[in-house]
Amino acid sequence: MTAIDTNVVTFTVNGSPVSVRGDHPHLLAALREELDLTAAKDGCSPTGQCGCCTVLIDGKAQVSCQYPVAKASGRSVVTVEGLPSDERATFAAAFAACGGLQCGFCIPGIVVRAKAQIDKKGAALTREEMSRHLGAHLCRCTGYVKILDAIEMVARGETPPVVAPAGGVGSSGGRYQAEALTLGDRDYVDDIRVPGLLHGALHLAAHARAVVRGISTAAAAGAPGVVAVYTAADVPGALRVGIIYKDWPVFIPVGGQTSYLGDVLAIVVADTREHARDAATLVSVEYEVLPAVTDPASAVAAGSPVAVWGTDSNVLSRSVYRRGDVERSLAGSAHVVHQVFQTQRVEQAFLEPESTVAVPVGAPGAAGAGGGAGGVGAAGVAGAAGGAGAAGGAGGRRVHVYSGGQGVWDDRDQIASVLGVGRDSVTVELVSNGGAFGGKEDMANQAQTTLAAWLLGQPVKCTLSREESLLIHAKRHPVRAEYWAGCDSAGRLTGLRCRLLGDSGAYASVGMKVMERAAGHASGPYQLPAIDVESVAARTNNPICGAFRGFGANQAQFAMEGVLDRLASLVGISGWEIRKRNVIKPGQVWGPGQIMDDGCLGAERCLDEIRPAYESASADPTKAVGLGLGLKNSGLGNGFKEVTKAVVRFQPDGTIEVRHGWTEMGQGVHTVALQVAVEELGDLGVDASRIRVLVDTTRELGFGQTTGSRGTLMGAGAVKDACRVAREGGCQVGVDYVGEYRVDWTNSLSEGLEHPIIHSAFGYAAQMVVMDRETGAVDRVVAVHDVGRAVNPQLCEGQIEGSVHMGLGYALTEDFPADELGRPQNMTLRSLDILRPKDVPPIEVVLVEAPQPGSPYGIKGVGEIGLVPTAGAVASALHDLDGAWRDTLPMRPRRGGAPGAAGGAGAAGGG
Repeated sequence: MTAIDTNVVTFTVNGSPVSVRGDHPHLLAALREELDLTAAKDGCSPTGQCGCCTVLIDGKAQVSCQYPVAKASGRSVVTVEGLPSDERATFAAAFAACGGLQCGFCIPGIVVRAKAQIDKKGAALTREEMSRHLGAHLCRCTGYVKILDAIEMVARGETPPVVAPAGGVGSSGGRYQAEALTLGDRDYVDDIRVPGLLHGALHLAAHARAVVRGISTAAAAGAPGVVAVYTAADVPGALRVGIIYKDWPVFIPVGGQTSYLGDVLAIVVADTREHARDAATLVSVEYEVLPAVTDPASAVAAGSPVAVWGTDSNVLSRSVYRRGDVERSLAGSAHVVHQVFQTQRVEQAFLEPESTVAVPVGAPGAAGAGGGAGGVGAAGVAGAAGGAGAAGGAGGRRVHVYSGGQGVWDDRDQIASVLGVGRDSVTVELVSNGGAFGGKEDMANQAQTTLAAWLLGQPVKCTLSREESLLIHAKRHPVRAEYWAGCDSAGRLTGLRCRLLGDSGAYASVGMKVMERAAGHASGPYQLPAIDVESVAARTNNPICGAFRGFGANQAQFAMEGVLDRLASLVGISGWEIRKRNVIKPGQVWGPGQIMDDGCLGAERCLDEIRPAYESASADPTKAVGLGLGLKNSGLGNGFKEVTKAVVRFQPDGTIEVRHGWTEMGQGVHTVALQVAVEELGDLGVDASRIRVLVDTTRELGFGQTTGSRGTLMGAGAVKDACRVAREGGCQVGVDYVGEYRVDWTNSLSEGLEHPIIHSAFGYAAQMVVMDRETGAVDRVVAVHDVGRAVNPQLCEGQIEGSVHMGLGYALTEDFPADELGRPQNMTLRSLDILRPKDVPPIEVVLVEAPQPGSPYGIKGVGEIGLVPTAGAVASALHDLDGAWRDTLPMRPRRGGAPGAAGGAGAAGGG
């Protein structure tokens, strides 16, 4: 340990004088790490590009991660915690009433910015002005629509309506924990504080493909504040982890080989985050650099070097199916289109970087760990005290892990394998995260952090920087899609051939499933008599690609919608008409051969619902109009035996615990669980105020990842069944009433069945994009979505608005390219070209409810389908605008200065 910097800076925080060390890297660090004021969040420090850390300094909104501590001397700093109580209550009520938050991570910073503007302009503050002032802020969940609704309500001095507690299924009651999320009072992992907490930092690979000849940790071990440095040599159990294939090393050992730039070589543990991060740069690695394999087509060609250490092929997976005689069908078609489409790699850009806290229980020197975990529970992490206390009481060495991952049971199992212990020695507790969108399915730093805590017998936290997060987690696949499509003279589809190649990067993640899903969804929601599909996932040394909202359906259906519009042009009919003539109907054969049930009525209902708006916009000579139609499955399907459970438990204090197996990441699965419980138990006097929702691995409830819109579908089914069991058992206090929901009747493509049931449920959506012909700006988007049954209509609308925002960015501006060395080129949030608030057009959401037979309440899900049709609709509108067909995403890249990028934020969909 070294002497602490005696340079002290004095200023006022929330009305009280404080003195802090002067060696903090910025004001945000002083607020969070020394003063324990955690409402200001760290999403990107020190770049100042997300706005989550905004505070008031002498009354002016400032991004605190770029504000030097010394500059704060003598000034007045106000965080969300220090706002007047009446203002806190008003903002919390307004955001809850308007549905102005989802994961909540960005909202406290937005509240501060809104307060600053309202203090200046009061009721005169316009929505347009506020959207410009929010240019310093990112929200990846909401699309900003309901955020601006909430701010308008506060600015106008309106009294927010009292938000009724969430009612039963179909009601738009308040989001679970909405008020606490708005004010930053509900902790995320990086907000957790426990006694004796140490901090970890990772040392990542310098080359995407290189043999590691030596690792020296001496300089790092001797650096100020460092307690330990661990490498692969310290792993007592399995070196490799993975959701499906165990091919992802938690550390690259000496003699091993790096396979992408997110590979971990060492973890440094120190007394402060800054000391750990500084020391991590001192780890010295000797490399033998090898040529990186970065072109997916070359990677899967004969003779290519193997890209990934420990594998023997660059073909991760191949999904194939054929139905009918495609060659004959195309040859006999009145019109045939052949087109190659290319989509880009995209970063999820969730606002909360990955963070893990691991607390040993029962280990030497860790006597306070259990109590520390209890303290965390008191600070707002649900169930922490019970989980840690139970673990400590069981005797022996155990560890309690706080994770924001999308599958805490997978986390538990993989951590246990790395430690070389049984699963009962590891409890993983979900801390609802600050966004994920698929990017938190794989472990990021959970294994390394827990290993350090286990070996030291002390609690350890490791929080990734934004740059580390961008390097480590899986992205959306870039896909080359070559399509041949034919139709008859009336525009009815006759045949389709598709060849898909996706760059999956280094490790498997769920890349094979993404490309399998792309194959299954290749024909969109249309009926075809003949189809021939091959979809390949390639291993390269590029950034890993895996789960991301849409999960392969986006890429494939951008291509399908593109060829459909080209065929419509050849036939001389509208985009709406060709979709109407080909839309899938009950009893017809879809894609891989599945005979569709009445759930698919939603596709045609979406088309019929959007028709008046489409015809009205098309009749306006000043507007360019595009239409897209899409489908997306809910659940895993493809032969997976999906089983999930839930527990309803009546407590002595009158509360009811609802435990389920799904990750809350802003989509509202906790609210869904609560509303199902109210629906099923409401006649017994159970209301939302009595229900406490939590997720940890102390019960065996989970199955896999919270992905594919399966949380709502399967979670609702399990909670509903648990309520049934509770009623039958008399709702006794202290009893775990366990319910179950299973989907075990789907088939894999590999089974070769003529009519497989690939998926148990699908959602459908039609979206219309309207552009101004003079400016090229997107004027508005109409999104008509079949959700089966809207458990909470307000939350459904918010999910769709956020999806459309994400879909417009995907279509127009967003990209995460890598160079020939496998090195990402956009390594800041700003460089990702995500649409800011002023760039988002009005979004009109229409909910359609065509129930899914056999699913709980007819639910289909909404999170995944949200942006599947968007890119196709944008491409169609652009063709209507200038007559040029688009085949490459993004269609209006701004950083490259591509044609059409000029015209400002409106024209480009961003700025």
